[in-house]
Amino acid sequence: MTGHHHLRSVPVLCLALAIAIVAVVSPASAQGKGTIKIATQSPLSGGQSALGEGIKLGAQLAVEKLKGPLEKMGYRVELVPFDDQAKPDVGVGNAKNIISDKDILAVIGHLNSGVAIPSSEVYKEVSVTMISPANTNPVVTDRGYPNVNRVCGRDDVQGVVGSEFAAGTLKVKSVYIVHDKTQYGQSIAEFFKADSEKKGGRVLGFEGTEEKSNFDPILTPIKAKNPDLVYFGGIYDQAAPFFKQAREKGIKAKFLGPDGLDSSDLTKIAGKAVVGMHYTSAAGPASALPKAKTFVEEFKKKFGKNPEPYAAEAYDATTIALRAIEDLAKSGKTPGREDVAAAVRKVKLSGLTGEIAFDGKGDREKAQYFVLEVVSDDPQKWGDNKIVKQLTIAAPSKK
Repeated sequence: MTGHHHLRSVPVLCLALAIAIVAVVSPASAQGKGTIKIATQSPLSGGQSALGEGIKLGAQLAVEKLKGPLEKMGYRVELVPFDDQAKPDVGVGNAKNIISDKDILAVIGHLNSGVAIPSSEVYKEVSVTMISPANTNPVVTDRGYPNVNRVCGRDDVQGVVGSEFAAGTLKVKSVYIVHDKTQYGQSIAEFFKADSEKKGGRVLGFEGTEEKSNFDPILTPIKAKNPDLVYFGGIYDQAAPFFKQAREKGIKAKFLGPDGLDSSDLTKIAGKAVVGMHYTSAAGPASALPKAKTFVEEFKKKFGKNPEPYAAEAYDATTIALRAIEDLAKSGKTPGREDVAAAVRKVKLSGLTGEIAFDGKGDREKAQYFVLEVVSDDPQKWGDNKIVKQLTIAAPSKK
């Protein structure tokens, strides 16, 4: 009996072992090829988090909607968000962590050009692709790095769009220009100034400030000089109190600024002071993007709020990254970083924000520029701001 029993237990044991092995293997084999990560870098805390969070959520929505094909090939696909706090040193520190994680094949970011430029020097070391939804400073792409791209326009165009609107439509003869001293704010203010002067406008003042709350020392000379227009080159968290205090001080000038002002937080902070003012943007409001209707609905349903400007651009940027990775993965081997950078540059996308194709330096071949008017002091109605002008302009060719 004992011998017979012994023989019978062997297959049972083998079967149990086989089941155990199957149990261990199957989850792994479903993701047998490892993990592909897409990172975002944008301010998720601090005064600029409204736009930074929008970039993260736009990318998140794209990853969730489009990861299917890569998962079927056996990859796990993950979004890893980093908070750069709108600070260059924080962005660079995060970039070092990003490049040390071999699974990260692309970065969607940043919000601020002054953070993107030094961070992208780090990505370049190992050819990690950066696709920016929002960085408009010319230097971002003018360095000609093969791994750096953007789906938005450029400030050397945006500044001119603003000055042409000021001179041609608003018919202003004199302007006082204030900027935030960052790579983004100062540079766009300089493009605006140069073109204003070229058109014969009088620039009554040009100054930078890092002040965030009490603008009295700047506003006193502005009031004395009584310009037709005040232009602020910078971001909404600083521009809003600046414009609010300008009106409180009795400054009658028209207000204008660039896409750094393009956030519902501008009206949340400044209220009625900014109603009727104009701003230029390289991001169309969803109402201007025929393909973005579904995106807006899905975004609201998932996150319980409206997408901020640049969320749709982040969605498109992430779509491009995933498409490039997917095309490479079809060959059966895990895509390398240099391959992804080369593939991204070749992608042509019919995106939420229109047709996207990159030129040889990573600029969007044709980008859209808008001039908008703030229609309400209700932050919920930011998406209803009136498009006064919409232009599609080719990227400047390499100098």
